[in-house]
Amino acid sequence: MSASTTLKLVIGDRNYSSWSLRPWLAARQAGLPFEEVCIPLRNAGSKVHILKHSPSGKVPCLIHGDTVVWDSLAICEHLAELVPSLWPADRRARSEARSVSAEMHSGFTALRQNMGMDIRASKPFDGRTSAAEADIARIVAIWENCRSRFAAGGHFLFGDFSIADAMYAPVVWRFLTHAVALPAASQAWVEAMLALPAMREWQAGALAEAGPA
Repeated sequence: MSASTTLKLVIGDRNYSSWSLRPWLAARQAGLPFEEVCIPLRNAGSKVHILKHSPSGKVPCLIHGDTVVWDSLAICEHLAELVPSLWPADRRARSEARSVSAEMHSGFTALRQNMGMDIRASKPFDGRTSAAEADIARIVAIWENCRSRFAAGGHFLFGDFSIADAMYAPVVWRFLTHAVALPAASQAWVEAMLALPAMREWQAGALAEAGPA
């Protein structure tokens, strides 16, 4: 199936839906045009509306012609079949990028539970349990390691933007909301992510969801 077939990406609220941000950002960075369907997640009828698109009843969900892909990482892998540069070209870097992406996908439970993505909020130091602090330390270690070993002068975790950056993008907002201090290499990556037009577009959408002041 070619990239020319219409892509439709079903997402949740920009302010809260960290899982939706990941494939949305990957698609934007890959230059793939797609139709966007945004379904607010905290309404009584949300599940019914999502089930019209997604067999799991959850977002995000990608519809590509007659193919339906749900789950953030699976969607990103589908996008990489259309645009292979979403993964690093070097096999060793690509393997590590897949590993850290999978770790983000399946791990960091304490961070998710205690420091949820809430772009509009400012909650300095809230949720900083010992388990969440351990998750923070592991994430920073991943960022520092990827930047030192694979960035090669580029701005992102593996030099050029990849799915690994998309998978960790929601953590940028979590750390900003909760005032997490970072070492230099990690802070440089965060700033590079925040400078992306797509990240600024997502943030503007999150702020607009709050309605007029």
